[in-house]
Amino acid sequence: MAHVPYVSADNHVQPDIAQIQSHLWFLSHDLLEGRETGSIGHEFASLYIAAEMKKYGLVPAGDNGSYFQRVKFRQAFLDQASPRLDILSGDERISLSYPKDFTMGPGVVRTEDNVTAPLVFVGYGIVAPELQHDDYADVDVTGKIVVNLAGKPASFPSEEGAHFASGSQKQKYAVERGAIGVITITTPSNEKVRPYQNLLNYLHTPRVRWLQEDGTPASVYPQLKGGAYLSLHAAERLFKTSPVPLQDIYQMLEQGRVPSGFDLPVSVTLHRKSEHKSIQSPNVVGILPGSDPVLKDEYVVYSAHSDHIGLAKTVKQDNINNGAMDNASGTSVMLETARMFSQLPQAPKRSLLFVAVTGEEKGLLGADYFARNPTVPEGSMVANVNLDMPILTYEFADVIAFGASHSDMKKSVEQAAARYDISLSPDPWPQQALFTRSDHYAFVKQGIPAVFLVPGLQSADPEVDGSKVFGEFISTHYHKPSDQFDLPFNWRAAEKFTQVNFEIGRTLADQSERSQWNEGDFFGETFAK
Repeated sequence: MAHVPYVSADNHVQPDIAQIQSHLWFLSHDLLEGRETGSIGHEFASLYIAAEMKKYGLVPAGDNGSYFQRVKFRQAFLDQASPRLDILSGDERISLSYPKDFTMGPGVVRTEDNVTAPLVFVGYGIVAPELQHDDYADVDVTGKIVVNLAGKPASFPSEEGAHFASGSQKQKYAVERGAIGVITITTPSNEKVRPYQNLLNYLHTPRVRWLQEDGTPASVYPQLKGGAYLSLHAAERLFKTSPVPLQDIYQMLEQGRVPSGFDLPVSVTLHRKSEHKSIQSPNVVGILPGSDPVLKDEYVVYSAHSDHIGLAKTVKQDNINNGAMDNASGTSVMLETARMFSQLPQAPKRSLLFVAVTGEEKGLLGADYFARNPTVPEGSMVANVNLDMPILTYEFADVIAFGASHSDMKKSVEQAAARYDISLSPDPWPQQALFTRSDHYAFVKQGIPAVFLVPGLQSADPEVDGSKVFGEFISTHYHKPSDQFDLPFNWRAAEKFTQVNFEIGRTLADQSERSQWNEGDFFGETFAK
């Protein structure tokens, strides 16, 4: 039997399991066909979320007095017959084979790209003065195509390293120094983690970017006229006449050393054709106004992505990626959290902003658009709590808040969770840098302290191994049609997670000072405004 919601004398509001179940059931239903960004199924999901926000009395905070912030996107599809990569060495022309030797993404800026230029090897292609690292020292890449290694130096801290080694950052470093193309080569160690063969599963995946007011795609570099990712075998062919043999470079990596840059005595021709399509998809935004006459102008932001990956390319009868755990569960918890706040006799001091973002599965795009085009005054968002794929199949005894160690939000989360005898555990997978891999990171990049909240791996039942349960979901159901409502959800876990999530928001909204980055923290120093 579902718990009956109530408000006690101490303003304790209890989650309603039936509410969470009903949200999750609808959002993961087959009729929504996997809620892909730009699809009618995601539109239905967004309309449902907006209707629930209206039911709770949240103030519309989208465009033109609505709950919807419409985001325009460009989809770019690669013409699979068009990719070409030719190595030019003297009078010799070596044509690599697509996709056996190299992969190439579609062009988001132009429908056809063609460039021929000399090559410069630039190590990892990273510029990190904070870590006394500059791969572009003593090389001139103006008008050239840079060749960089996948990944980052082993000595780099995990989360900071993930920032410096991201594809967008490496492109930025290259463009700032005048490069017109980027070729990435895999490494033996990278092959163990991300085999080249696995990339072939994504050949037909479109590249998506949100469009700025002038109709141009955001977060791209028009100066880059081509790019490719090479297999180990293809990289060896590229370095055939290199002054430093590729095997020597790989040996340096094994020894923890970073190779210096140098000119390669070859040029390369890169060519591709792309098809562009326009789509749009909404973020859904609602506000519960704060009660303090001054602090109500500051906002604690809850975010959860409402999109998923749509229909699978499979001959199996069930081809709908319902995304029950990813992320109907997080969206459902956010909605129930909003309802709970609406039941309080007095709202918290700060306002609460609830944002169901689109395009997470396309690269955190909806969150990036909202964080850079907020519907509340710039600088007024003081903290973000992000909910993405909470695994709700066992009753947990702790929570994990990725990113908590970077700000005083750690103390706030600890205090809130302790009220329900829940502990805050450290990141169990620091090497995966999950702090940089969900929607909260879009807020971080705008200088807003944030945490990514999930149930922890400690189980309240000694017979259950939380780490094993999590691993089984990832290996069996993640991004597969089997991620659906008939998974063995533990509704007590859903109730407990919602309660802790609510309490964290109330703590952040009622504390006297707004959340602050820790002194000297890399992300605070890099992004705080």
